[in-house]
Amino acid sequence: MALNFPNPSRSYDPTKHCIRFWAYDQSIEVPFFVDEDALFSMDPDTARSEVGFLNVFDRHRDQIYTAAARIYSRRTRGSYTLSAQDIS
Repeated sequence: MALNFPNPSRSYDPTKHCIRFWAYDQSIEVPFFVDEDALFSMDPDTARSEVGFLNVFDRHRDQIYTAAARIYSRRTRGSYTLSAQDIS
């Protein structure tokens, strides 16, 4: 199960307090979420705002994608939420 991330889109979800992004396993779209605490743990000086969290995501995209692939390979669910423990 190899994931790829051809779509660089990401969005902030204020109701879930996370960044949404998507990966693909062949033709299957796989939704991911990175919670605010995980983003803040990567950059404690970031502004706790939509722009701040999107900027942290962009600066740490490779690290987040690596964590997403690792989590995906261990679980079998419809969507995946990455926490601070998953990122480190």
